[in-house]
Amino acid sequence: MTSLRERMIEDMQLRGYSASTQENYVGAVRQLFEHFHCTPAQLMEEQVREYFLYLTNEKKVSRSTATIALCGIKFFFQHTVKRDWTTLHLVRPRWQRKLPVVLSREEVRRILHEVHIPVYRVCLTTIYSCGLRLHEGASLQVAEVDGARMFVLVHGKGGNDRYVPLPERTLQLLRDFWKTHRCPTWLFPARLYGHPSPNHEYRPVTDVSLQQAFKKALKRSGIAKPAHVHSLRHAYATHLLEAGINLRLIQENLGHRSARTTQLYTHLTREIRDTLTDPLNELMKDL
Repeated sequence: MTSLRERMIEDMQLRGYSASTQENYVGAVRQLFEHFHCTPAQLMEEQVREYFLYLTNEKKVSRSTATIALCGIKFFFQHTVKRDWTTLHLVRPRWQRKLPVVLSREEVRRILHEVHIPVYRVCLTTIYSCGLRLHEGASLQVAEVDGARMFVLVHGKGGNDRYVPLPERTLQLLRDFWKTHRCPTWLFPARLYGHPSPNHEYRPVTDVSLQQAFKKALKRSGIAKPAHVHSLRHAYATHLLEAGINLRLIQENLGHRSARTTQLYTHLTREIRDTLTDPLNELMKDL
């Protein structure tokens, strides 16, 4: 599988796939062969069919997980080993429309207050105040902050760059935090093991460590909502919409290609809920 793995990665590189997509697709293919304990040469089409039924009926994976599995496995067989199996055209992950968890302004403050390690607290604060995805925030570089124009250059999903407005308070937090480490490259650095001072070697803080820090802070805050780091991005969009910001501007800040994606937040704002709540209260008051 090693040589085929390398060939698959090269095929994805030629097609311009991002590093995270390559990692996800390779992982999906690896899980398929680990499930059957076989090599690509031994795997039969009927087993692929059986595997997707297993994901759907037994593991009951989410639509996003099923989609990654399908795309990764389909790419491997169609482009790397040249097997155009009918099963791969038959599989369709079930459609799901789930509304995201949205935190109130006060809940966001409570959670961030419970993040005790500075690198995580400042990074999560930046993710919220700029509406960033998890990896976008973790991998921000010093050169991407334009303090004069109050913008941050974000290298977004699918290789799409965008400029995001930077609040003054966030800029001050970033400047104060940078003075504590003075890493020339990364805004939120993590020191590599095996590189003692004074010649430190850094990498950006990991997505996993940020997720763990958020989870611990959520628990300490006492908030019962099943929130995660991406909930900060949802909260950013909803809070801006509640403040009267044009939906088109929010779409640009979030880096959404389609306005339909951003329109989801119109269902989550307090103002929309209030227009329904008052009439409902009037209907129910005599019951």
